Amino acid sequence: MTIAEHDTQAAQVEVSPGRRQLILTVMCMALGAVVGMLVSLVIALPGIAQDLRASEAELQWVMNAYGIVFAGLLLPGGALGDRYGRKGVLLAGLVIFIGASGAVLWADDVGTVIALRAVAGAGAALVMPMTLSVITSVFPPEERGRAVGIWSGVFAGGGLLGVMVAGALLEGFSWRSVFVFNAILGLVALLAAAAVTPKSRDPYATPLDIPGTVFSVVGIASLVFSIVEGPERGWSDGLIVGGFAVAVVTLTAFAYWELRSQKPMLDLRVFRIRGVSGGSLAIMTESLGAFGVLFLLLQFLQEIKGYSPFEAGLALLPLAIGAIVFSPTAPMLAQRFGFRIVIGLGMAAMAGGLALLSLLDQGSASWPVLAGGLLIGAGVAYAATPATDAIVAALPAAKQGVASALNDITRELGAVLGIAILGSVFNATYRGDVGDATEKLPPDIGEAARDSLTAALQIAQRLGGGEGTALADVAKAAFSTGMNNAMLVGVAVVIVGGVIAVVALPSQASPETRQPQKTDTRT
Repeated sequence: MTIAEHDTQAAQVEVSPGRRQLILTVMCMALGAVVGMLVSLVIALPGIAQDLRASEAELQWVMNAYGIVFAGLLLPGGALGDRYGRKGVLLAGLVIFIGASGAVLWADDVGTVIALRAVAGAGAALVMPMTLSVITSVFPPEERGRAVGIWSGVFAGGGLLGVMVAGALLEGFSWRSVFVFNAILGLVALLAAAAVTPKSRDPYATPLDIPGTVFSVVGIASLVFSIVEGPERGWSDGLIVGGFAVAVVTLTAFAYWELRSQKPMLDLRVFRIRGVSGGSLAIMTESLGAFGVLFLLLQFLQEIKGYSPFEAGLALLPLAIGAIVFSPTAPMLAQRFGFRIVIGLGMAAMAGGLALLSLLDQGSASWPVLAGGLLIGAGVAYAATPATDAIVAALPAAKQGVASALNDITRELGAVLGIAILGSVFNATYRGDVGDATEKLPPDIGEAARDSLTAALQIAQRLGGGEGTALADVAKAAFSTGMNNAMLVGVAVVIVGGVIAVVALPSQASPETRQPQKTDTRT
C-alpha cells in the first residue's frame, strides 16, 4: 500500500493539553540525550587523541561511527515504531543507547570506543524518529508547528548546551565523563518516557525491509569511509576507489529495490512531493554545514587558542542561543511569509556565519567566533524548523514514523557528511602544509605529526628549542589554513544546497495534510 493510500488513516492520539506538554518535555529530553552524544563528544576529542593516541582520521571515526549507524538505521527504526508500537521501540532504543554509552568506561583503545559508538548509534536510531512521531501523533495540527519548532530547537541548540556541560565535566574529569553524563540523561529519559508516553502505531505498517536496510547502511558506510580515509591513503588508493564503487553500487541497488518493492521501507516517489524533497535537502544542507563547523571549531579553540574545554563550549553559546531563541518563531514566520523566504533567510545567515569563521587564525579576536556562531544558530533555526514542518505536513498522519525518520535521516546524514567532507578538506590541507616540517623527523614520528595536531604539538614539546617551536608554529598554521578552507567549502555547499532547496519547496504547506484523523493506539 502506498503512502497516498493511507491518506484517510491517521495517527492522532487524544490526550489532555497538560499531558501533551509533559510528553513534549520528555521527548525533548530523550532527543537531547541522543543528539548530545553526537555533538558534545566533539569537545572531548583532544582528550581522546591524547589518551588513546588517536589520529585525525580515527577521531573522525569516533564521531562518524555513531552517525553512520544512526543515519543508516533511522528509516527502519521509524518503520519499526509504526509497525510494533512507538513507545516500545523508543524504550528499547534508550536501553541500547544507555548500555553502549556506559560501557565506554571500560574501553582502553580507540577501536573499542568506535565500536561502542556504533552500538549507541543503533539505539539512537530507534529513539530519534520516535520522539518526533510521538509529538506529531499527540499534538493536533493547529499546535503541531509550535511543538515541532521546539523539537527542532532542542535538536539544534540542545546539543550545543550539551557541549557546555561536557566542557564543564572535562574541567575536573576525563573524557569518559561525557559518555557517563549522556548515559545518565538517557536513563532519566527512559524512566520518564515509560511513565508518560502513550501507545500508538500505524495499523497499516509494512514488514521490515531487510534488503533496503542492508543496502542503505553499506552504501552510507562505504561513502563516508572513502571520504574520511581519502586524504590519508590517497584518492587513487585501491581501497578508496573500491569504497566509492561499493557506495555507488549499493546506493543504486537501494533505489532500485525501493522503487520496485511492493512494500518499500521508503517509497522514493515521496520525493516528488515538493515539501519532502525541498525540506529534506534544506535540512541535510544546514546540518552538513553546522556539524562540520563544530568538529573543527572546537578543536581550533582548544588546541590553537588555548581555551579550556568549558571555555570552548562557552564560546559556542551564541550558536545555541540563536538556535533555541529563533526556532519557536520560525513556524509563525513561515506561515506568514512562506517556506521559501524563511528557509532562504536561514541559509543566507548560515553562509554568512561560515564566511566569518573562515577568517580565523591564531591571532584572531573572539568576535568572529561569537558573531559567526550567532548567525549559524539563527540560520539553523530558520532553515531547519520550517523544513521539518514541510516534511511532516507533506505526509499523512498515519505515516508519521517514516516521516519523522526521513526528517531525521537527512539531519544525521548531513551531520555525518559534514564531518566527513569538511574534515576531509581540512585533513588534506593540514597534511600537505605540515609535510615539509616533518621530513627530517623519523618516519613514524613524522607520520604521527601529519596525522593530528595533538600529536604534532606533543612532538614539538618533546623536541624543544627552535626545532620544536618551528614545528608547533607550522602545525598550528596548517590547522588554521585547513579549517579556513573547510569553512569556505561549507559556504559553497550551503549556498548551492540552499538555492536548490528554496526552488524545490512549495511556498506553503498543503492544507490537506493538516487535517486531524483517528488512530489505532494498540501495540
